[in-house]
Amino acid sequence: MLAYVMTEGRGETDTLLTAFSERLLAQGYRVTGAVQINTDQPDLPKCRMDLKLLPTGQLVPISQSLGALSKGCRLDPAGLEQAVLHTEQGLEAGADLVVINKFGKQEVEGRGFRSLIGEALSQGVPVIVGVNAKNIAGFEAFAGEFAQALAPEVDALIRWFDSNL
Repeated sequence: MLAYVMTEGRGETDTLLTAFSERLLAQGYRVTGAVQINTDQPDLPKCRMDLKLLPTGQLVPISQSLGALSKGCRLDPAGLEQAVLHTEQGLEAGADLVVINKFGKQEVEGRGFRSLIGEALSQGVPVIVGVNAKNIAGFEAFAGEFAQALAPEVDALIRWFDSNL
């Protein structure tokens, strides 16, 4: 009931999870969670990061500008927590699936979507997350043998979802 997907190229996991979510929403499934949208900004060295909340489509900014020379983490924890709260509300209202854009540093450290993942699974709601190479060890420490790696293809994600209905 817990699956993850990894891709090679920048933004590919976001594109994959978005296509997967849109397909299920179009079929009438109750999908809650968030997918990430990165927007290049020509006048800045880093992209703008937003989370698109499911199923509403509302955009929540999760990046903060720290200046052109900054090396620090630019994640805005308040934006992330807003997305977590929205997803919790979607889970409480009844969901067929939880989609989480990334099991990132916040989740590795016990924050972000981490508790929500456990809550969804305890309710029998399948969860799929994006994971990058930098955080895979932390994800595996969290999930153990309970997580299933999926091929980075929409059809593979659909087959996994169908097998968890």
